[in-house]
Amino acid sequence: MLRRQLGRKLEALRKASGLTMEQAAEQLDRARATLYRIENGAENVRFRAADVREMLSLYGASDEDSELVLAMAAATRENKNWWHDYVGSGLPRWFQLYIGLEAAASSIRQYQAELVPGLLQTRAYTERLFEMPSGAIDAADTEERQRAIQLRVERQALLTRFAAPQLSVIINEAVLRRPVGTAKIMAEQLHQILKAAELPNVTVQVLTFSAGLHAGAMAGAFSILEFPRDSNGKEVEPPVTYLEAATGAIYLDKPHETATYNAIWADMTSRALNESRSKSFIQQVAEEYSRA
Repeated sequence: MLRRQLGRKLEALRKASGLTMEQAAEQLDRARATLYRIENGAENVRFRAADVREMLSLYGASDEDSELVLAMAAATRENKNWWHDYVGSGLPRWFQLYIGLEAAASSIRQYQAELVPGLLQTRAYTERLFEMPSGAIDAADTEERQRAIQLRVERQALLTRFAAPQLSVIINEAVLRRPVGTAKIMAEQLHQILKAAELPNVTVQVLTFSAGLHAGAMAGAFSILEFPRDSNGKEVEPPVTYLEAATGAIYLDKPHETATYNAIWADMTSRALNESRSKSFIQQVAEEYSRA
């Protein structure tokens, strides 16, 4: 998130100076694509002090802005987050951004149509998922698969940390009905969802088949992440909607995109079972697995 904030600050300074991205790239002797990655806070960009100073000078930044930007740039060079230990081993670069955003979020809303959300999965359920072919992980590479599983387990500490985010989940009934592994694994998994739902910052709703057609049927799985506001209640980071595919992901943060997914979420919330009835429904399905 710090990288994204730094990139947006540099973009704002460039625009305030009246320079287009092409003009700035030419005067900085950089490729336009490089400047684009800088302004988007890409993971592979190194915000070297000399390069940042050159940009600040070109943009005519004030002393105050320069001090702030240089401090932010220094922080990106010093920062090493816990998940960086997993880079290069089952963690695609496009997913690194999501983990960083997830760790910084104050609110996470997720809709899942096929699988239990990663933050609520048991280890056994996750192990069965990683036995399936994946574009990012070789199912035959035991060490890589175990590191990816451990990453998912460690991410779950997010829900019980100090100042944990509010997690709101809507899951399709198919998530509960589709066996992943044995009946025992599924029973344990559904009880894990119920246990998580007891946390004060976690809510779970089930969208049953009887709800009929809903807006999420066309949208597919997605996550909406919102971030803490400053002391004046102002957004320092816009909400992000995350869509994942087998070989990549899309991050949407334009106001009209956020509005669209908020409307989809509102439609599904109105059609899903409330929290109490959702827990009863999950418990019922868990008992069916336990008897199987």
